Formats: sequence, C-alpha cells, structure tokens
Amino acid sequence: MAIPRYIEIHNEIRQRIAAGEWKTNKRLPAERELAASFNVSRMTLRQAIQTLVDEGILERRVGSGTFVAEKKVSERALGVTYFTELMKKSGRQAQSVTVSYKVTTPSVSEMDHLHLKAEDEVLVMERLRLGDAEPILLEQTTLPVSLVNNFTRSELTESLYKTLIDAGIQPGRANQTITASLATERQAALLEIKRGDPILSVRQVSYDQEDHPFEYVRSYYVGDRFEFKLTR
Repeated sequence: MAIPRYIEIHNEIRQRIAAGEWKTNKRLPAERELAASFNVSRMTLRQAIQTLVDEGILERRVGSGTFVAEKKVSERALGVTYFTELMKKSGRQAQSVTVSYKVTTPSVSEMDHLHLKAEDEVLVMERLRLGDAEPILLEQTTLPVSLVNNFTRSELTESLYKTLIDAGIQPGRANQTITASLATERQAALLEIKRGDPILSVRQVSYDQEDHPFEYVRSYYVGDRFEFKLTR
C-alpha cells in the first residue's frame, strides 16, 4: 500500500526535528515555502502539519506561525480510560458517532508507539464521543490491522474495548500526555464550540496485560465539559 503523501511529509519533518535540524522554539518556514519545497498543495502540507501539532511535536502560535514545540511534562495514568464507564458514573448516556474509518500505513509516531514496521498496516478511526447528545471529545484511534482484522466495523466503532476483551485482549496500563491547546476550525465544528476555544489534547498509548502496546489514541476534550482527576 502506497504511503499517503501527507504522512511522508509528517515523517520527514519529524525526522528533521529529531536530527536537530529544526530545534525547539524554531519557527518553521511559511506554508507557501514549505509546500513548494515538498512539491505539494498547501492543503496537503496543512494535513501533515496538523498531525504533528496533534502529536505535540509542533505548535501554532497565533500571529507568529508554527514552531517546534517544547517538550512537555508527562503524567502516567493508572490505567486505560473507558469513556462509556466515565459517562455512566456521571449519570450521562454515552454515544459515539464515527467520523472516519480507514486502513492505511503508519506514520513514524504510530510505528514508534505501537512497535510497528513501515510495511505494516493500521486502522485509523475517528469518533465523536457524546454524553447525553452533547459532544465531549473527538477521538482518533490507531490500531494494528493484524490485531483487529477479524472484527467488523460496527464491533470496533460501537464497543471497541468490549470487543477486544471478548477476544482475550485484556487492557492493562496506559501512558497519557495531556496538554492545553486551541480548537482548530474542524475540531470546533465537530465539538460544537468556537474556533480557538480551549481544549485538552490527550495522547494515550494503551498496553495489554503482557505490556504490549495495542492502541494509540489522540483525544480532544472540550475544556468546560470534562475534567481529569489524578490520584497519587
């Protein structure tokens, strides 16, 4: 399967940063210049840049441009987060709407987090999670195709964790990185908020009980509709 062009660009920019070519707090060249250097449209470039922003590698600064982000302090979660259970405990009805669902090749980040190879395939699904019909978060989940190729789309989108547990995959620990950010135009439209409103961006790698990573999730929570509580 051919690698989408925006993923190739994502991977190259990420590698340049890792190699020290673009250092922390360095401003990236203008979109027009970068698009020309990669010989792609600005739309394709923006898609690549957005994936890096979502991963916390780049950050947009209003009126200034896009910069290499500083490393953030990470918090280790005690276990995998179950959205349905969280809604139930808060007395709300959980719902899920599938926004996109596709099989593709993994990005460098996805390969790193899920211990995959470039020739492997991943399932990437994007779901809008709601409580009592109100959007709470936008969630993008990446799973190795080898793990889920025996399941139907409805089994994975409607009750992912129940499906995995029934198949003998028992979730264990999870590592989460939580940062504050501002909603993009697309995120705002889906979450029914305004562009630039504050959101919480959460990146999570989930492991099974044998400590193998099985899921890489990027979630975007509406700032005034959800809160995290950590117990030490």
